[in-house]
Amino acid sequence: MRKLALLAALILLPVAFAGGQESTILLNPDRVFDGERMHENWVLVIRGDRISFAGPEESVDRIGLSQVLDLPGSTVLPGLIEGHSHILLHPYNETSWNDQVLKESEAERVARAVNHVRDSLLAGITTMRDLGSEGAGYADVGVRDAINKGIIRGPRLLVAGKAIVATGSYGPKGFHENVTVPLGAEVADGYDDLVRVVRSQIGRNIDFVKVYADYRWGPNGTAQPSFTQEEIETIVAVTSSSGRPVVAHASTAEAMKRAILAGVETIEHGDGATRDTYELMREKNVALCPTLAAGDAISQYGGWKKGEDPEPARIAAKRNSFKAALAAGVTICFGGDVGVYPHGDNVRELEMMVDYGMAAEDALRSATSVNADLFHIDDRVGRLKAGLLADIIAVRGDPAENISALREISLVVKGGEIVRQEEDSER
Repeated sequence: MRKLALLAALILLPVAFAGGQESTILLNPDRVFDGERMHENWVLVIRGDRISFAGPEESVDRIGLSQVLDLPGSTVLPGLIEGHSHILLHPYNETSWNDQVLKESEAERVARAVNHVRDSLLAGITTMRDLGSEGAGYADVGVRDAINKGIIRGPRLLVAGKAIVATGSYGPKGFHENVTVPLGAEVADGYDDLVRVVRSQIGRNIDFVKVYADYRWGPNGTAQPSFTQEEIETIVAVTSSSGRPVVAHASTAEAMKRAILAGVETIEHGDGATRDTYELMREKNVALCPTLAAGDAISQYGGWKKGEDPEPARIAAKRNSFKAALAAGVTICFGGDVGVYPHGDNVRELEMMVDYGMAAEDALRSATSVNADLFHIDDRVGRLKAGLLADIIAVRGDPAENISALREISLVVKGGEIVRQEEDSER
């Protein structure tokens, strides 16, 4: 029934033009979070696909308005920017990662992705950074382009294509030496090979490069660095020359250090960070995307009864690591590794960020203006101010007081088009 309700909600109401004229719509909520601060008695005006006004109600020019949407009891804020997703994966308690990579056809995975991006959009995610196709080639590039062409509905996507891994480090693994299986990423080693692979990926029109700076390939499956600092520096040098950033999967302190010094822009996961690591991140202006919700979900898939059983050591360590990052002043990127858990449940990460010690308003910044700045899209989205794209959501309640209010979506606007509207959001 929930899926049917979401499908029913995905009704595009054209805002850009009405009767041949550019439409102008005023949103009148109780409060507005502009991406940086919360304001009382503010309104927004959408003209075409852009925000034309955001400010005090008494300052707005109401001449020429096509429509007024009253949103009593609600908060309006920028569309959320998800920082770590996998649109081509679905929850591991449905199908294991190995079986998704080895047994699901690319056609099936793309069909699932169409549903995944729709569900995230309906949940208020209007921009999403996808961190690798996990064995599906450049299907993420195709989904991004299909959204941009209006073929399917979903958030604006920033995609990595194939993540880059060192030989022998990535899966699926555990097969006879004479059995060749498709990998979930692209292998490259050494200067010449890395230059070739990075340039090949750039030629596929990816938005950024993702490198696995470490992986679980140490003794007894422990995480250990997989690339030297010099190799990561090569990746960064070639990628940055094309105007693109590099991000790094890294969960060990040594791999994080190598990636930070090599010039990556964000560290994904960061479980084993030390105080020195976090201080280096702050010094080098490298952000942390902690993906709290992924580990939480995997622990529950393994039998942990959250709220009933004591926290597993892995969860307790993650909680402490995140608190240490906050204390060190590290910039926090909102991104939960959605795909490990259901698409559309993206707010789960924000709820955990607050539960682990982050102020709710800081979490809202992380999901809007901070991620816009980190991903170099702040000239388009992430704040509510005149001239930016009209990517806007409205929620019932005040998410600065209760972050879970972000689940109470009453309105989603992407580029001036209303893609979700509940009945009580129009008067």
